[in-house]
Amino acid sequence: MAIEQILNTVMRLFGRRMINLGINKGVDVAARRGKPEADMTEAERAQARSARQAAKRARQAVRLGRRLGK
Repeated sequence: MAIEQILNTVMRLFGRRMINLGINKGVDVAARRGKPEADMTEAERAQARSARQAAKRARQAVRLGRRLGK
């Protein structure tokens, strides 16, 4: 029983990290609008950078809201 619990915990942690990684990569692609960084103009790079920062602030706000909701 203890082995199953440990295995479930490890799998949950691993799964959560993979899901977060996938979400972050998807936000990054959406911020770049699917273009590689090398093909972007300086204005597009700045816009993508600000979009990534906005997404980061949104994640932080959600985290803060969860903490306050406890």
